[in-house]
Amino acid sequence: MYSAGAQSLILAGVLSSLAAIAHLACIALGGQAFRFMGAGERMARAIDAGRIQPILVTLGIAAVLAGWAAYAFSGAGVIGQLPFSKLVLPAVSAVFLARALGFPLLKPMFPENSNTFWLVSSGICLVIGVLYGAGTAAVWERL
Repeated sequence: MYSAGAQSLILAGVLSSLAAIAHLACIALGGQAFRFMGAGERMARAIDAGRIQPILVTLGIAAVLAGWAAYAFSGAGVIGQLPFSKLVLPAVSAVFLARALGFPLLKPMFPENSNTFWLVSSGICLVIGVLYGAGTAAVWERL
C-alpha cells in the first residue's frame, strides 16, 4: 500500500497523464476539439487550415505534461527514481499553482479563450498543483 504522499503523487501523475492525452486528442480530432476545450477560434481555425504551429505547441504541452507525470510516478515510487526529483517536483507544483492563480494576468494575452476554459483549466491546475505539492512534501525524505 502506498503512503498518503505517494497516493497524492500518483493521482497528480494520473491527472497530468490525462491532460497530456486530452491535448493529443485535440490534435487527432481537429478544430472542433480545440473549440470544445475552449482554446480559441484562432487555434481552431489554424488546425482546420492544416497549419503546423498549433500542432507543435500542443505536442509540446502534451510532452511536458507526460514528463511531469513521470516525475510524479517516480516520486511516488511507482517507477524508478528520476534525476533532480527534489528540484523538479516542487517546480511542477509551483508551475501548476502559478497557472491556477495567475489566470487573471494570463487571460488578456489569450482573449479568444473562453471564460469556461479559464475557470475549468485553472481549477484543474489548482487541484493538480496541490497534489504535487502535498505529495512531494510528504515523500521528501526519500527523494
